[in-house]
Amino acid sequence: MSTNRFTMKMLAAAATAAVALWSPVALAWEPTKPVEFVVPAGTGGGADQMARFIQGVVAKNNLMAQPIVVVNKSGGAGAEGFLNVKSDKGNPHKIIITLSNLFTTPLATGVPFNWRALTPVQMLALDQFVLWVNEESPHKTAKAYFEAVKAQPANTFKMGGTGSKQEDQIITVLLEKAAGKKITYIPFKGGGDVAVQLVGNHVSSTVNNPIEAESHWRAGKLRALCVMDRQPMPYKTKLTATQSWADIPTCTSAGIPVDYVMLRGIFMAPGVTPEQVTFYLDLFKKIRALPEWKEFMDKGAFNQTTLTGAEFFDWLGKNEQMHRVLMKEAGFLAN
Repeated sequence: MSTNRFTMKMLAAAATAAVALWSPVALAWEPTKPVEFVVPAGTGGGADQMARFIQGVVAKNNLMAQPIVVVNKSGGAGAEGFLNVKSDKGNPHKIIITLSNLFTTPLATGVPFNWRALTPVQMLALDQFVLWVNEESPHKTAKAYFEAVKAQPANTFKMGGTGSKQEDQIITVLLEKAAGKKITYIPFKGGGDVAVQLVGNHVSSTVNNPIEAESHWRAGKLRALCVMDRQPMPYKTKLTATQSWADIPTCTSAGIPVDYVMLRGIFMAPGVTPEQVTFYLDLFKKIRALPEWKEFMDKGAFNQTTLTGAEFFDWLGKNEQMHRVLMKEAGFLAN
């Protein structure tokens, strides 16, 4: 082989190597330090449980070179968490899991925050609300509960819920309007606390998410009356001696005209790059393909709707307006 031909082959090889090094795969962004996963709510609730589940499966399946660190920032009905992420412009090492306080907190408090100040990544699922009573309650069905609320003097029933002027209290107001009777609403720090208060018979009922009350339901401490979605939950595995999630009727079918589902979504700080968003989209795609995710969805009886991009953005805009209307009717808007 001539020297010139050898030299040309070497140059071609070097060029190929350079292309490989500078290919999109080689340049793809990934975290270079631990990722802070902000939960704008207390410990034990649905958002907290989902965040910690994600943290665990990512570590177990080596889906990231860097660890995820869950941090609860629940102050001001979650405003602490939202403002923390909003202020960290361009930081790709921070993500936040959102619930409907994404809408309710700024509307109720006037805090300088709107979901458009963050970078939407993905709707992971929608969470359900179930009307629960203690297993010792005389109300065996949703209809019986609702009739009792209507028949009793105002404020006889005590509804336990997470926070004030948030999802649980909005649902309580919807129930009040449907029944024509006031219900005493008692706020607690998180969904875990709410379930414990009902187990202890300190409140008459709750509207906990399935995952927040599931263990107490399995243990025979709580009774599920109805789900506040338009369709029954599809999960047919028996979790108690007699019931699966699919056996719980919709509240509407039981004569309670209330339906409401809650966001479980992922956002990033403002000013992050498309490549950084893509990393997390890919990460959640891997997570959702795991058998552990299926088990988690089954256990929590989630509505498995998932959205990204323009569809997610449009959904957020519509739900912000829906919450504005609901909260105005409830008298919860900041002056």
